[in-house]
Amino acid sequence: MLDWQDIQIFLEVARSQRLTDAARRLGLDHSTLSRRTRRFEQKLNTQLFERSTHGYHLTEAGQQLLAHAEEMARHAFEASESLTDKNHQISGQIRLGVTEGFGTWVIAPLLSAFCERHPGVTLDLLALPRVVNLSRHEADLAITVERPVSPGLVISRLCDYRLRLYASEGYLDRHGRPQRLAELGEHRLIGYVDDLIFSEQLSYLEPLLDPAVVGHPGPHFAMRSTSVTTQHAACLHGAGLAVLPCFMASTSESLVNVLKEEVAVDRQFWITARQEQRRLARVRLLWDFLREALEANRDFLMGEVRELALPGAET
Repeated sequence: MLDWQDIQIFLEVARSQRLTDAARRLGLDHSTLSRRTRRFEQKLNTQLFERSTHGYHLTEAGQQLLAHAEEMARHAFEASESLTDKNHQISGQIRLGVTEGFGTWVIAPLLSAFCERHPGVTLDLLALPRVVNLSRHEADLAITVERPVSPGLVISRLCDYRLRLYASEGYLDRHGRPQRLAELGEHRLIGYVDDLIFSEQLSYLEPLLDPAVVGHPGPHFAMRSTSVTTQHAACLHGAGLAVLPCFMASTSESLVNVLKEEVAVDRQFWITARQEQRRLARVRLLWDFLREALEANRDFLMGEVRELALPGAET
């Protein structure tokens, strides 16, 4: 008979794919976890992982066991929640993964009201320049710039937002203000590192830099970064022109929207949860809170007003 602790260890290593990450999450040291994993394989007389310098990857036998282990974990989770009645209490932990800029500039300020309303809930806000992986249980909820396609997820369109082209007043004083797209070839730009963009939805500049319009060799990238917050800071301090979300740039008085009639990029955010997590009362509350708060801030997200409207803390 399989030992439940062995299954939990197997699941964490399979999800993390790195022994050090799994050991930290399980509260074990690296060598102990390595021994436990090998002992489990010996007990089953089956190799579950291919080990390399790039991490632990499941063998075919490991993939077969993973499906059963995930189902066991789901039943155990639901039984625990039901027996302790936690899914009917507005308490516990919620981990929310969100893109860095949106998480920092919009979600974190909005969540202050949620924390006031539900003091028994602990929120872990993962504001990262990448997409969190719900299938690896990195978070309970995720807000992404692309619609996820993984099975077993509850997915909803959360809100629209707009991006425009900005420059600091200092930059425009030194280099002039472009009056049409063709003049971008004469300016310095700030953008993403092309081969490190985590979503094609972030490739804002490429359609604007058609060589037939801006000429050759085209604009010079003064700075590129994987972080939109870094791009904002560089733009604010005069490094060049940047396509930025209105919810970030409109709050800075010294940033100027240029080529307003020619550059307006509309994107969406999606909210996602695993089905079993979505059924928890605290997760449903946060889901509904975010939808309502962002609907109330539609004009702010689309760059039509300059201030985020914060919800009241009343219940």
